[in-house]
Amino acid sequence: MRLTTKGRFAVTAMVDLALRHGKGPVTLAGISERQDISLSYLEQLFGKLRRHSLVDSVRGPGGGYTLAKPLETVSVADIIRAVDEPIDATQCGGKENCHEDHRCMTHDLWVSLNQKIYEYLDSVTLAELVAKQQGCGNVTVLPDGRRGTKVAASF
Repeated sequence: MRLTTKGRFAVTAMVDLALRHGKGPVTLAGISERQDISLSYLEQLFGKLRRHSLVDSVRGPGGGYTLAKPLETVSVADIIRAVDEPIDATQCGGKENCHEDHRCMTHDLWVSLNQKIYEYLDSVTLAELVAKQQGCGNVTVLPDGRRGTKVAASF
């Protein structure tokens, strides 16, 4: 079991975009150059991310992509689901036909592992990943159990 390049590149590109959040639209060419990801591959990924309302596109000169939701509300699991990336530890893809068209003895173990992986990925937000990239340790647990960055109020 492993996360393929589709999921890894989508998360990487979203972190790159999130690091530039609030500074105007970000071009896919810029992400491509900074992260060494094919521009055509990014176009495919961002089409899916846009259809799942994780990013907005801005057309024309100075256009590009922006985040469609606050950093604290976008989880790694959201990104991976948006690009149709299955993370599945079962040999059968969850069809329960991995042992001579029957369910194998360890099927429940692998299904449980899938659930734990998604629970973890759902608990990690873009805000947390951005904070780590910026060397900021100010990560807090929000009332709903998700994590976010602490923002100092200035008056």
